[in-house]
Amino acid sequence: MWIIRHGESTANVAATQAESSGVDLIGVTHRDADVPLSPTGEEQARATGRWLAELPAGRRPDVAVVSPYLRAVRTAELALHGNGVPVSRDERLRDRELGILDGLTGHGVRRRFPDEAERRARLGKFYYRPPGGESWTDVALRLRTLLGDLRRDHAGERVLLFGHDALVFLLRYLVEGLTEQELMALTQEHVIANCSVTDWSADARGRLTLGGFNEVGHLHRQGAQPTKEDEIHAEPV
Repeated sequence: MWIIRHGESTANVAATQAESSGVDLIGVTHRDADVPLSPTGEEQARATGRWLAELPAGRRPDVAVVSPYLRAVRTAELALHGNGVPVSRDERLRDRELGILDGLTGHGVRRRFPDEAERRARLGKFYYRPPGGESWTDVALRLRTLLGDLRRDHAGERVLLFGHDALVFLLRYLVEGLTEQELMALTQEHVIANCSVTDWSADARGRLTLGGFNEVGHLHRQGAQPTKEDEIHAEPV
């Protein structure tokens, strides 16, 4: 099983600029589900497709499951173009929902919703649920059901997922049985790169073990520029 984060989006670029400028609002007009790829993100997706096409036949994906958000759908379209891999969309792969914090920078959360910033600091990143949004544990619950369906419907097959950065971390948490502390340490140490690849392989007992994590070597080899912009998570740290 692989998961590929979507290519760089226009919102990734805007969020990075807004955070560095210290403004409250990221200034994206699209709803989160409709954010497109940037030109750099499209090239990253094409480069990922060239890498997939070069895999030996016995290593290529049998099926792909994609977040319905435009940036993930477009990444999958460009990466899988012409290779015949069956593709389905699954809303359980969508990005984490932020509720009332949607569209705010971390600075904006602290200034406009100081009580929420304090509550998040008290509860911790893993369990904090913004009003109208999701906690990391909420996302983990929907991913648990997805993994169960994949085991049932695609037993013995190679499955390629296209999703978002929080999902990469949470799949490691679920597949590898990490603790909250181990997961949060990963999020402190790593930013999931756009079009990065994380993969697991089944052992003789069918247990998945981690192969590569947050790998971007394929982008370098295919001449694409790796980027590591965060998603719009408005973390008030």
